[in-house]
Amino acid sequence: MADIHETFPGFDGQPLALTCVGPGSDRNARPVILLHGLFSSAEVNWVKYGTAAQLAQAGFTCLMPDLRAHGASAAPHDADAYPADVLARDAQALVRYLGLDEFDLVGFSMGSRTAVRAVVAGLRPRRLVLGGMGLEGLAGWAGRRDFFREVIDRFGTIRPGDPMYMEQQFLKSSGTDRVAVRHLLGAMEDTPPSALAAITMPTLVLCADQDHDNGSADNLTAALPNAVRGTIPGTHMSCVTKPDLGAALVEFLTRDGV
Repeated sequence: MADIHETFPGFDGQPLALTCVGPGSDRNARPVILLHGLFSSAEVNWVKYGTAAQLAQAGFTCLMPDLRAHGASAAPHDADAYPADVLARDAQALVRYLGLDEFDLVGFSMGSRTAVRAVVAGLRPRRLVLGGMGLEGLAGWAGRRDFFREVIDRFGTIRPGDPMYMEQQFLKSSGTDRVAVRHLLGAMEDTPPSALAAITMPTLVLCADQDHDNGSADNLTAALPNAVRGTIPGTHMSCVTKPDLGAALVEFLTRDGV
């Protein structure tokens, strides 16, 4: 089970990194696209702690882009490279590049927001997982956007005990380009609850028991037409390091009758 690293063109041709992990050479065998969170990467969110390996052992081919301004993907400093819904447009470009007719889609935090925007715009995964996300995180992005902008603007001066300290340390460890990601923060659009009616495929809303970063996962579950709620241990940041995340994904994506 080897990792395959390649690049694909974003919606505007920007080179974006793609990591593939699967049980065989056919990346179209039970494909699942996994979208990571803010300041993270495919490696940190999905590979490092074994989530991709768990899915591959269950027969899935994991297709994991580094989102624009993250990881090994392009991080242009030109504001014009970050139009509204740029990440959703890149996700649609990935599906076209891979030539996928049927696939599952998994997001975590910013990746969940991206997945929702892509589905509302017309992407149709077989099943959808929204990790680390609540209703308020989709409909009230401005507050979180301003929080992360302040983390970037105060980078290097935030001390332990400050509510922004953990985010600063994660940003520091990831090496994410601060100029690029600040542009990206302004490209993310709100999704009002009324728009969630378009998300009709079976959906798992998966949130850690100590994670309240993006509002209420219960409210998001109730607002979706065909959703179930899942809970795993940890906080917003720690839950991706635990095997419970991969186990919950495998269970939902292989569940009969869904």
